[in-house]
Amino acid sequence: MAAAMASAAERAVLEEEFKWLLQEEVHAVLKQLQDILKEASQRFTLPASGSGGAVKQESFVLSTSGTDQVKGVLTLQGDALCQADVNLKMPRNNQLLHFAFREDKQWKLQQIQDARNHVNQAIYLLMNRDVNYQFKTGSEVLKLMDAVMLQLSRARNRLTTPATLTLPEIASSGLTKMFTPALPPDILVNFYINLNKLCLTVYQLHVLQPSTTKNFRPAGGSILHNPGAMFEFGNQRYEVSHVHKVECVVPWLNDALVFFTVSLQLCQQLKDKISVFSSYWNYRPY
Repeated sequence: MAAAMASAAERAVLEEEFKWLLQEEVHAVLKQLQDILKEASQRFTLPASGSGGAVKQESFVLSTSGTDQVKGVLTLQGDALCQADVNLKMPRNNQLLHFAFREDKQWKLQQIQDARNHVNQAIYLLMNRDVNYQFKTGSEVLKLMDAVMLQLSRARNRLTTPATLTLPEIASSGLTKMFTPALPPDILVNFYINLNKLCLTVYQLHVLQPSTTKNFRPAGGSILHNPGAMFEFGNQRYEVSHVHKVECVVPWLNDALVFFTVSLQLCQQLKDKISVFSSYWNYRPY
């Protein structure tokens, strides 16, 4: 009898704690998540001081731990690469090539655009459950956390996982038409985000003559192709002779990744608290 009374009293206490968790702590966590994610979202569109909402331009010097074959400066404006000024020293003859974006051209970085969209979607999900909303069950909170975590994971993955492209896809991208003077036919370039870095890869090519005895094997998709990779484009076969990868750190991308990690941890901690109560009531939905 005493054990039954103790069990009933314990359950009553647990139910009060759970009610407090649903009514108070959940909303406190949601508010914290909103604040963090709004801060993250703002990192993607840093306003220029006194410019009435225009996004400021930031310039970054490209660097590499290896040779100095490629040097340059990239200018970023939100999710757009609005200028690229690149010097390339050709290995064969040490000739110096200089090329830059045309004044009327910008290159949208889809990874940044997608990451920002996923963050804004997570904020939208959180704002749909404002402070007046009453959560009735733990499973309702879990579903919301899962939906928010899915958007945050997708945002993070867009910045940490560059697209795999084939060489013909790089050759046919609009990037080849961005530069003045125009890129030589034996040069390919690709820009992408990898974690907190903006990366530029320059591929130097040589034409495979029809008489070559090399066994032609077209390369598949890759983030970074290696020398020796072959492909066919415009009825012409090519082989990559040299690959140069340079990069620059973009500090606000690092901030965004930290915000994603902290937010995912907060979501998981709230899920864990809800799950603790489920172990007491495993005979009914919680």
